[in-house]
Amino acid sequence: MAHFDEMTGFGDITRQPYQSYETWLKEVDTDHLAKKANRAESLFRRTGITFAVYGSDEVDERLIPFDVVPRIMSAKEWAYLEKGVTQRVEALNAFLHDVYHGQEIFKAGIVPEELVLNNEAYCPPMIGVEPPAGVYTHIVGTDIVCTGEGDYFVLEDNARTPSGVSYMLENRETMMQMFPELFAQMKVREVAHYPEELRRSLASVPPPVFDGNGRPTVAVLTPGIHNSAYFEHSFLADQMGAELVDASDLRVKNGRVVMRTTTGEEPIDVLYRRIDDDFLDPLTFNPDSLLGVPGIMDVYRAGGITIANAPGTGIADDKAIYSYMPEIVRFYTGNDAILPNVPTHRCREKDALAYTLDNLADLVVKEVHGSGGYGMLVGTAASGKERDDFAAKLLAKPENYIAQPTLSLSTCPILTKAGLAPRHVDLRPFSLVSDKVKIVPGGLTRVALTEGSLVVNSSQGGGTKDTWVLEA
Repeated sequence: MAHFDEMTGFGDITRQPYQSYETWLKEVDTDHLAKKANRAESLFRRTGITFAVYGSDEVDERLIPFDVVPRIMSAKEWAYLEKGVTQRVEALNAFLHDVYHGQEIFKAGIVPEELVLNNEAYCPPMIGVEPPAGVYTHIVGTDIVCTGEGDYFVLEDNARTPSGVSYMLENRETMMQMFPELFAQMKVREVAHYPEELRRSLASVPPPVFDGNGRPTVAVLTPGIHNSAYFEHSFLADQMGAELVDASDLRVKNGRVVMRTTTGEEPIDVLYRRIDDDFLDPLTFNPDSLLGVPGIMDVYRAGGITIANAPGTGIADDKAIYSYMPEIVRFYTGNDAILPNVPTHRCREKDALAYTLDNLADLVVKEVHGSGGYGMLVGTAASGKERDDFAAKLLAKPENYIAQPTLSLSTCPILTKAGLAPRHVDLRPFSLVSDKVKIVPGGLTRVALTEGSLVVNSSQGGGTKDTWVLEA
């Protein structure tokens, strides 16, 4: 099967966004790139940019592989993606407000009521709660894949606690150190302003209790040093000039959430939480949680704090809900979705289940609550026994799965020991939501480092590369 390569298209003619880069490539050899790659790895190790792999018998902390060949997009390509992602994020926020308030989308028969209300990610304590400024999804990561020139599809939405933006920032910083000459000759849009924009965006939606004097106090809530994304939590807190806190630093006092500081207790206005709903408040959710703050939901409902992202946003991450996104976008915006979904079969439906079982060898099957590449079947890469075993899971609990065709994902060149070679990629742009949606130009490109593999997740052996959006 022929794959669209973002550098050379379907042939061997270099596409416009890569032409200046190709000219530069002709002046260097792969040994030069290899030396730069080794230096980049040393920088990442020295910085401590790792992620944890739970249940691994090998190591607890791993370095995410980084490829020094950038992914390059034209201004026109980016403008299209930016417009499509903005529309989708606005629709997601409207959907979340609706399912916790008027539930008009159920009354219109667009989304089945039971699919939302019986979903484990649905948060009944949020019913009737109006988050500050009406914002549920303060930070959104939208996973996008490409199959051809201008042919983009949304693979999934990440509206709960999207991760990876620290790698986007460190990738750029590393590339600027490795290849300053390229940035001098190519007009690449900046991403370094993201932490400043994140703080501004969070501070622009303070709780009603905020008196308007000075800047709202922003803190980042982490589960702790053993979390797989702890590097990102500490990195973003540092870059924003915000406090990094865990549960032991916080308590509820006089209707506010306060944190311990060297000068005493200080109220928090906006809490950027990096823990899941279930662990947020043991008095409301999991009573055994030691990661959250007892009583924080009462403070939130009373208008004493902003929580980003709002509790209950996880319903938008559900892959069964994802399958209705074209209808959701149309319902709340009045327009067709600019960025289409990947065609999706809902295995909870009898005909879709039958089709999936008959075509397992050609489909990708995913758990509706799954993430990180776990709990899925890539039919084209699975053995007959693996497909048979998965079919048994489907039959036992079909509502747990969706199925999609195996897309011919685009490739980008990476540096291998044998030189440049194509590998499949996806893209996660990061959106910030306050009174409007702002999107960093580029995002995190994840790459499947194994030849032929479609799985880009770092937990499954994938790597990352810098994403360059060129000025117009």
